[in-house]
Amino acid sequence: MDIATLSIILLVVLFGLLLLGLWVGFALLAVGMVAMELATGAPTGSIMATKIWGALNVWDLTALPMFIWMGEILFRSRLSSDLFTGLSPFTRRLPGGLLHVNILGCALFAAVSGSSAATTATVGKMSLPELKSRGYDMRMAIGTLAGSGTFGFLIPPSIILIVYGAATEQSIARLFLAGLLPGLMLAVMFAGYVMLWSLLHRDRVPAPDPRPTLRQRLRALKLLLPTVLLIVAVIGSIYAGLASPTEAAVVGVAGALAISGLSGGLDRDSAVGALRGAAITTCMIAFILAGASFLTVAMGFTGIPRTLAAWIGEQGYSQFALLSALLVFFIVLGFFLDGISIVVLTTSVILPMVTAAGIDPIWFGIFLVLVVEMSQITPPVGFNLFVLQSITGRGIFEIALMALPFFLILVLATAILSVFPEIALWLPGTMISR
Repeated sequence: MDIATLSIILLVVLFGLLLLGLWVGFALLAVGMVAMELATGAPTGSIMATKIWGALNVWDLTALPMFIWMGEILFRSRLSSDLFTGLSPFTRRLPGGLLHVNILGCALFAAVSGSSAATTATVGKMSLPELKSRGYDMRMAIGTLAGSGTFGFLIPPSIILIVYGAATEQSIARLFLAGLLPGLMLAVMFAGYVMLWSLLHRDRVPAPDPRPTLRQRLRALKLLLPTVLLIVAVIGSIYAGLASPTEAAVVGVAGALAISGLSGGLDRDSAVGALRGAAITTCMIAFILAGASFLTVAMGFTGIPRTLAAWIGEQGYSQFALLSALLVFFIVLGFFLDGISIVVLTTSVILPMVTAAGIDPIWFGIFLVLVVEMSQITPPVGFNLFVLQSITGRGIFEIALMALPFFLILVLATAILSVFPEIALWLPGTMISR
């Protein structure tokens, strides 16, 4: 059977199973089994068992449940209300006022949770009612939250960067460092857009509050201190070489437990809920990784990745032409799949093309995460849209329209990162050179 026919059959099987509602992990296993049966006479069952065990028996993956647990603990604590109260005095006088709390709050919470959906839900439950009561334009408030909630994928500790690192055998520590500056750049771009919009629509922004007193600023800093210390403890320990990502995750869980305990936001029910939520999310990701690992081996037997990589090389595409094509491809894929599924489903096929074109796999991980962030705010399978629908009661497509400017900013940020790759590669290079 030729490569083109086999590729079409596998795509039909994959999307057919997904449309039938089969879990992504099992769909990937099924496609791998079909590929093995059609392309080779090797023992499918033995290869599947061996590969799944090898893929999940990886030490770096132990950071995954710990970071998820840390995010679940903080999600149930008073951290969100403290973030809003702590950031308010420093944003009231900026053009756009408290709309910046959505952006800064999401950036800070992303740095201690790693989850896009958790970031959106946590900050949104606190900020949206407050912004509505103060007379802010709700379309803009919801849009900023939808866009800023995607920071959970990029700003470390990012769950999806751990998944990408495990799937591609890249250093998770380097990926974390590579995500820092692009994440900050994206936050600045969002804030800049909010300032510009507010200056052009002064009638839709409330009058600025009185200048906060020194006492108010000091009280705000006190509320922000636990979050800042937790970020420094987790990310700083990795950057300083004092801890591996797994060890930093343990530090993060211990810090989250301490913050929640001292703030009085952690009781028995919330503690059990956090543990249960972490277990469910970890198992879901593990199933997807297991299916993707077997599919990767099956694709190797079919020769599809090698053929595609060779074809790309023969075409002589420039890096920018390849990245532009991949950008469109991932945006379309994001209409139908969630971020983690996109990463584990495509890396086995795409990475050989990327490396053949001379693109750094660490940089490509950040590029991929930026594009995957777009899938969080594109219907019909945008997780951030679902979260905001549950909070606001508005329709998915209405929220997506509110988030459209921030989707376009994500596209612009991806273009900037492509032109200036050092934005992502400078910090990892600094760490390695030490």
